[in-house]
Amino acid sequence: MDMAATDANQVIREFLDHRLDEAAETSGADTTDGEFFEDLVLGVVKQQRSIDPVLDDHLAQGWHLSRIDSILRAILRAAAYEITMREDVPAKVVINEYLDIAHAFFDGEEPKVVNGILDKLARARRANEFEQASDG
Repeated sequence: MDMAATDANQVIREFLDHRLDEAAETSGADTTDGEFFEDLVLGVVKQQRSIDPVLDDHLAQGWHLSRIDSILRAILRAAAYEITMREDVPAKVVINEYLDIAHAFFDGEEPKVVNGILDKLARARRANEFEQASDG
């Protein structure tokens, strides 16, 4: 949406009409994931004003979300939305999924940045999930 200045509803429609079946064939995604995708896209747009400052707080000192690559920014926003608003998805699953996405787009340090930021955010927002893991 950032790169093409496309409306969220247009992105959702394009994905549902043309990409979901293709994604299901190549990645094993479930075609019922359309509702989740729609919630994710609309949720990120709706919550962006609250998500961006949280991400800025977790970036290295002197860095701001507006200064990073648009794809990396989109990855972080979507993951932050899931961590903060979709407690039905375990934090470690969110981190792993978005780390895989980062690796699909970047060969450099970016996946490490994604991992570090999401780990800090998840531990701050869902400490109970990490405490449970260390207790057992």
